[in-house]
Amino acid sequence: MINTQRMLRSDRVCKALTGLGISEFQALVPTFEECLAAHRYMMKPIRKRRLGGGKKGALPTTADKLAYILMYLKIYPTYDVMGFLTDRERGKCCESVQLLLPVLEMALGRKQALPKRKITSADAFFRLFPQVKDVFVDGTERRVQKPKNLKRRNKLYSGKKKATTRKTIVLSDDKKRILLMSPTKSGRRHDKRIADKFRIIDSVPQNVAIWVDTGFQGIQSSHPNTVMPAKATKNNPLTEDQKQDNRVISGVRILSEHAIGGIKRLRSASDIYRNRLPNLDDTFNFLAAGIWNFHLQLATQ
Repeated sequence: MINTQRMLRSDRVCKALTGLGISEFQALVPTFEECLAAHRYMMKPIRKRRLGGGKKGALPTTADKLAYILMYLKIYPTYDVMGFLTDRERGKCCESVQLLLPVLEMALGRKQALPKRKITSADAFFRLFPQVKDVFVDGTERRVQKPKNLKRRNKLYSGKKKATTRKTIVLSDDKKRILLMSPTKSGRRHDKRIADKFRIIDSVPQNVAIWVDTGFQGIQSSHPNTVMPAKATKNNPLTEDQKQDNRVISGVRILSEHAIGGIKRLRSASDIYRNRLPNLDDTFNFLAAGIWNFHLQLATQ
Protein backbone atom coordinates (compact mmCIF):
# COMPACT_ATOMS: atom_id res chain seq x y z
CA MET A 1 0.00 0.00 0.00
CA ILE A 2 1.29 3.46 -0.94
CA ASN A 3 1.78 5.95 1.90
CA THR A 4 0.49 8.94 -0.06
CA GLN A 5 0.15 11.17 2.99
CA ARG A 6 3.81 10.74 3.84
CA MET A 7 4.77 11.49 0.23
CA LEU A 8 2.80 14.74 0.29
CA ARG A 9 4.74 16.05 3.30
CA SER A 10 7.88 16.72 1.23
CA ASP A 11 7.96 18.43 -2.15
CA ARG A 12 11.32 16.84 -2.90
CA VAL A 13 10.05 13.32 -2.20
CA CYS A 14 6.87 13.95 -4.20
CA LYS A 15 8.90 15.07 -7.23
CA ALA A 16 11.27 12.13 -6.89
CA LEU A 17 8.40 9.61 -6.80
CA THR A 18 5.88 11.14 -9.23
CA GLY A 19 7.62 13.83 -11.28
CA LEU A 20 5.22 16.47 -9.92
CA GLY A 21 5.41 18.78 -6.92
CA ILE A 22 2.84 18.67 -4.13
CA SER A 23 0.75 21.55 -5.51
CA GLU A 24 0.84 20.04 -9.04
CA PHE A 25 -0.15 16.61 -7.74
CA GLN A 26 -3.05 18.01 -5.72
CA ALA A 27 -4.24 20.09 -8.69
CA LEU A 28 -4.47 16.94 -10.82
CA VAL A 29 -6.35 14.79 -8.26
CA PRO A 30 -9.91 16.22 -8.83
CA THR A 31 -9.67 15.85 -12.63
CA PHE A 32 -8.21 12.35 -12.26
CA GLU A 33 -11.15 11.41 -10.01
CA GLU A 34 -13.67 12.63 -12.60
CA CYS A 35 -11.93 10.69 -15.34
CA LEU A 36 -11.75 7.57 -13.19
CA ALA A 37 -15.52 7.73 -12.66
CA ALA A 38 -16.06 8.25 -16.39
CA HIS A 39 -13.79 5.31 -17.21
CA ARG A 40 -15.67 3.08 -14.78
CA TYR A 41 -18.97 4.13 -16.36
CA MET A 42 -17.66 3.15 -19.79
CA MET A 43 -16.69 -0.25 -18.35
CA LYS A 44 -20.16 -0.69 -16.83
CA PRO A 45 -21.54 -3.20 -19.40
CA ILE A 46 -19.00 -5.84 -18.33
CA ARG A 47 -19.42 -5.27 -14.59
CA LYS A 48 -21.01 -8.02 -12.50
CA ARG A 49 -21.78 -5.90 -9.48
CA ARG A 50 -22.57 -2.28 -8.74
CA LEU A 51 -19.89 0.35 -8.25
CA GLY A 52 -18.40 0.21 -4.78
CA GLY A 53 -19.27 -3.43 -4.22
CA GLY A 54 -16.75 -6.08 -3.26
CA LYS A 55 -13.50 -6.02 -1.36
CA LYS A 56 -11.70 -2.71 -1.03
CA GLY A 57 -8.52 -2.61 -3.07
CA ALA A 58 -4.98 -1.82 -2.00
CA LEU A 59 -5.38 1.66 -3.54
CA PRO A 60 -8.50 2.90 -1.74
CA THR A 61 -8.38 6.62 -2.55
CA THR A 62 -8.09 8.55 -5.79
CA ALA A 63 -4.83 10.11 -4.58
CA ASP A 64 -3.42 6.62 -4.01
CA LYS A 65 -4.33 5.57 -7.55
CA LEU A 66 -2.82 8.71 -9.06
CA ALA A 67 0.34 8.32 -6.98
CA TYR A 68 0.58 4.68 -8.06
CA ILE A 69 0.47 5.32 -11.81
CA LEU A 70 2.75 8.36 -11.58
CA MET A 71 5.24 6.35 -9.52
CA TYR A 72 5.27 3.64 -12.16
CA LEU A 73 5.94 6.16 -14.94
CA LYS A 74 8.56 8.07 -12.94
CA ILE A 75 10.54 5.17 -11.48
CA TYR A 76 9.68 2.49 -14.08
CA PRO A 77 10.24 -0.52 -11.79
CA THR A 78 9.55 -4.09 -12.79
CA TYR A 79 6.20 -5.45 -11.66
CA ASP A 80 8.01 -7.61 -9.11
CA VAL A 81 9.56 -4.49 -7.56
CA MET A 82 6.29 -2.59 -7.78
CA GLY A 83 4.54 -5.47 -6.04
CA PHE A 84 7.13 -5.44 -3.26
CA LEU A 85 6.80 -1.65 -2.80
CA THR A 86 2.99 -1.78 -2.65
CA ASP A 87 2.57 -5.20 -0.98
CA ARG A 88 0.64 -6.67 -3.92
CA GLU A 89 0.97 -9.49 -6.41
CA ARG A 90 2.88 -8.63 -9.60
CA GLY A 91 -0.15 -9.58 -11.72
CA LYS A 92 -2.32 -7.10 -9.84
CA CYS A 93 0.30 -4.41 -10.38
CA CYS A 94 0.16 -5.02 -14.12
CA GLU A 95 -3.65 -4.87 -14.10
CA SER A 96 -3.60 -1.57 -12.21
CA VAL A 97 -1.16 -0.02 -14.67
CA GLN A 98 -3.29 -1.06 -17.66
CA LEU A 99 -6.41 0.31 -15.93
CA LEU A 100 -4.94 3.65 -14.85
CA LEU A 101 -2.90 4.61 -17.93
CA PRO A 102 -5.98 5.60 -20.01
CA VAL A 103 -7.44 7.42 -16.99
CA LEU A 104 -4.28 9.50 -16.63
CA GLU A 105 -4.32 10.23 -20.36
CA MET A 106 -7.93 11.38 -20.11
CA ALA A 107 -7.13 13.62 -17.13
CA LEU A 108 -4.15 15.27 -18.84
CA GLY A 109 -6.30 15.75 -21.92
CA ARG A 110 -8.91 17.60 -19.89
CA LYS A 111 -6.12 19.77 -18.50
CA GLN A 112 -5.12 20.51 -22.13
CA ALA A 113 -1.59 19.37 -21.36
CA LEU A 114 -1.19 16.60 -23.93
CA PRO A 115 0.67 17.40 -27.16
CA LYS A 116 -1.08 16.99 -30.49
CA ARG A 117 -0.51 13.80 -32.45
CA LYS A 118 -1.39 15.29 -35.82
CA ILE A 119 -2.01 18.78 -37.20
CA THR A 120 -3.69 18.71 -40.59
CA SER A 121 -2.73 22.15 -41.94
CA ALA A 122 -0.98 25.45 -41.26
CA ASP A 123 -4.37 27.06 -40.54
CA ALA A 124 -5.06 24.42 -37.89
CA PHE A 125 -1.64 25.10 -36.36
CA PHE A 126 -2.37 28.83 -36.19
CA ARG A 127 -5.74 28.20 -34.51
CA LEU A 128 -4.13 25.94 -31.91
CA PHE A 129 -1.00 28.01 -31.24
CA PRO A 130 -1.62 31.62 -32.37
CA GLN A 131 1.19 33.11 -30.24
CA VAL A 132 3.97 30.79 -31.40
CA LYS A 133 6.63 32.43 -33.61
CA ASP A 134 9.45 29.86 -33.36
CA VAL A 135 9.32 26.07 -33.20
CA PHE A 136 12.03 23.47 -32.72
CA VAL A 137 11.93 20.07 -34.41
CA ASP A 138 14.17 17.28 -33.19
CA GLY A 139 14.19 13.52 -32.87
CA THR A 140 14.73 11.49 -29.73
CA GLU A 141 15.55 7.79 -29.43
CA ARG A 142 15.36 5.29 -26.59
CA ARG A 143 16.90 1.86 -26.46
CA VAL A 144 14.75 -1.26 -26.46
CA GLN A 145 15.60 -4.82 -25.56
CA LYS A 146 17.27 -6.55 -28.49
CA PRO A 147 14.78 -8.93 -30.18
CA LYS A 148 15.83 -12.52 -30.81
CA ASN A 149 14.30 -12.40 -34.27
CA LEU A 150 17.01 -11.15 -36.66
CA LYS A 151 14.56 -9.48 -39.07
CA ARG A 152 12.90 -7.51 -36.28
CA ARG A 153 16.29 -6.67 -34.76
CA ASN A 154 17.51 -5.20 -38.06
CA LYS A 155 14.33 -3.16 -38.33
CA LEU A 156 14.98 -1.56 -34.95
CA TYR A 157 18.73 -1.08 -35.38
CA SER A 158 19.86 2.56 -35.33
CA GLY A 159 23.20 3.18 -37.05
CA LYS A 160 23.52 6.47 -35.19
CA LYS A 161 23.14 4.93 -31.72
CA LYS A 162 24.64 1.54 -32.64
CA ALA A 163 21.76 -0.12 -30.79
CA THR A 164 18.16 -1.24 -31.23
CA THR A 165 15.99 1.81 -30.59
CA ARG A 166 12.59 3.40 -31.12
CA LYS A 167 12.38 7.00 -32.32
CA THR A 168 9.97 9.92 -31.87
CA ILE A 169 9.96 13.35 -33.55
CA VAL A 170 9.12 16.20 -31.18
CA LEU A 171 8.01 19.74 -32.07
CA SER A 172 8.37 22.25 -29.22
CA ASP A 173 8.21 26.02 -28.75
CA ASP A 174 10.53 28.58 -27.13
CA LYS A 175 8.87 27.97 -23.74
CA LYS A 176 9.96 24.29 -23.88
CA ARG A 177 6.35 23.14 -24.28
CA ILE A 178 5.75 20.03 -26.41
CA LEU A 179 3.29 21.04 -29.15
CA LEU A 180 3.35 17.98 -31.39
CA MET A 181 4.69 14.45 -31.03
CA SER A 182 4.86 11.90 -33.81
CA PRO A 183 4.01 8.23 -33.25
CA THR A 184 7.00 6.21 -32.07
CA LYS A 185 8.70 4.33 -34.91
CA SER A 186 11.68 2.02 -35.32
CA GLY A 187 15.12 3.57 -34.84
CA ARG A 188 16.21 2.56 -38.33
CA ARG A 189 14.06 5.30 -39.85
CA HIS A 190 15.63 8.68 -40.51
CA ASP A 191 14.35 11.76 -38.64
CA LYS A 192 13.29 13.54 -41.82
CA ARG A 193 11.55 10.45 -43.16
CA ILE A 194 9.33 10.30 -40.09
CA ALA A 195 8.70 14.04 -40.21
CA ASP A 196 7.71 13.80 -43.88
CA LYS A 197 5.42 10.82 -43.32
CA PHE A 198 3.40 12.61 -40.65
CA ARG A 199 3.62 16.01 -42.42
CA ILE A 200 5.10 17.73 -39.38
CA ILE A 201 6.91 20.42 -41.38
CA ASP A 202 3.92 21.03 -43.69
CA SER A 203 1.71 21.81 -40.68
CA VAL A 204 3.87 24.77 -39.60
CA PRO A 205 2.84 28.18 -41.07
CA GLN A 206 5.38 29.91 -43.33
CA ASN A 207 5.71 32.88 -40.98
CA VAL A 208 6.82 30.61 -38.09
CA ALA A 209 10.57 29.93 -37.98
CA ILE A 210 11.62 26.28 -37.76
CA TRP A 211 14.89 25.54 -35.94
CA VAL A 212 16.33 22.13 -36.87
CA ASP A 213 19.63 20.29 -36.98
CA THR A 214 21.39 19.00 -40.07
CA GLY A 215 19.41 15.76 -39.94
CA PHE A 216 16.54 17.60 -41.64
CA GLN A 217 18.41 18.62 -44.81
CA GLY A 218 15.96 19.42 -47.59
CA ILE A 219 13.08 20.97 -45.66
CA GLN A 220 14.20 24.43 -46.83
CA SER A 221 12.48 23.77 -50.15
CA SER A 222 9.08 23.36 -48.47
CA HIS A 223 9.60 25.83 -45.62
CA PRO A 224 11.93 28.75 -46.50
CA ASN A 225 11.79 30.14 -42.95
CA THR A 226 14.16 27.44 -41.68
CA VAL A 227 17.17 27.96 -39.43
CA MET A 228 19.74 25.17 -39.74
CA PRO A 229 23.47 24.99 -38.90
CA ALA A 230 25.92 24.89 -41.80
CA LYS A 231 27.35 21.45 -42.48
CA ALA A 232 30.99 20.88 -43.33
CA THR A 233 32.10 18.45 -46.04
CA LYS A 234 35.45 16.90 -46.84
CA ASN A 235 36.25 19.44 -49.55
CA ASN A 236 34.40 22.40 -48.02
CA PRO A 237 35.30 22.97 -44.36
CA LEU A 238 33.41 25.59 -42.39
CA THR A 239 34.65 29.15 -42.35
CA GLU A 240 35.08 31.06 -39.11
CA ASP A 241 31.87 33.02 -39.78
CA GLN A 242 29.94 29.79 -40.34
CA LYS A 243 31.33 28.33 -37.12
CA GLN A 244 30.24 31.42 -35.22
CA ASP A 245 26.76 31.24 -36.76
CA ASN A 246 26.53 27.56 -35.80
CA ARG A 247 27.39 28.43 -32.19
CA VAL A 248 24.62 31.02 -32.11
CA ILE A 249 22.10 28.58 -33.64
CA SER A 250 23.12 25.85 -31.18
CA GLY A 251 22.68 28.28 -28.28
CA VAL A 252 19.07 28.86 -29.33
CA ARG A 253 18.33 25.25 -30.28
CA ILE A 254 19.29 24.08 -26.79
CA LEU A 255 15.66 24.84 -25.86
CA SER A 256 14.68 21.79 -27.89
CA GLU A 257 17.03 19.62 -25.84
CA HIS A 258 15.57 21.07 -22.64
CA ALA A 259 12.04 20.17 -23.82
CA ILE A 260 13.09 16.60 -24.62
CA GLY A 261 14.88 16.45 -21.27
CA GLY A 262 11.56 17.36 -19.63
CA ILE A 263 10.01 14.26 -21.21
CA LYS A 264 12.90 12.06 -20.13
CA ARG A 265 12.62 13.07 -16.48
CA LEU A 266 10.34 10.03 -16.33
CA ARG A 267 12.29 6.77 -16.42
CA SER A 268 9.50 5.08 -18.39
CA ALA A 269 10.41 7.41 -21.30
CA SER A 270 14.20 7.12 -21.01
CA ASP A 271 15.19 3.68 -19.66
CA ILE A 272 15.55 0.63 -21.89
CA TYR A 273 12.00 -0.34 -22.88
CA ARG A 274 11.13 -3.82 -21.61
CA ASN A 275 7.30 -4.09 -21.71
CA ARG A 276 5.79 -6.65 -24.07
CA LEU A 277 2.64 -4.84 -25.16
CA PRO A 278 3.01 -3.27 -28.63
CA ASN A 279 3.34 0.53 -28.78
CA LEU A 280 3.13 0.94 -25.02
CA ASP A 281 6.39 2.90 -25.25
CA ASP A 282 4.54 5.42 -27.43
CA THR A 283 1.96 5.79 -24.65
CA PHE A 284 4.75 6.33 -22.12
CA ASN A 285 6.31 9.08 -24.26
CA PHE A 286 2.92 10.72 -24.83
CA LEU A 287 2.04 10.77 -21.12
CA ALA A 288 5.54 11.93 -20.16
CA ALA A 289 5.13 14.88 -22.54
CA GLY A 290 1.71 15.63 -21.03
CA ILE A 291 3.10 15.58 -17.48
CA TRP A 292 5.92 17.92 -18.55
CA ASN A 293 3.45 20.32 -20.21
CA PHE A 294 1.22 20.23 -17.12
CA HIS A 295 4.24 21.09 -14.97
CA LEU A 296 5.01 24.06 -17.24
CA GLN A 297 1.38 25.21 -17.15
CA LEU A 298 1.35 25.51 -13.37
CA ALA A 299 4.85 26.97 -13.27
CA THR A 300 3.76 29.93 -15.43
CA GLN A 301 0.56 30.66 -13.48
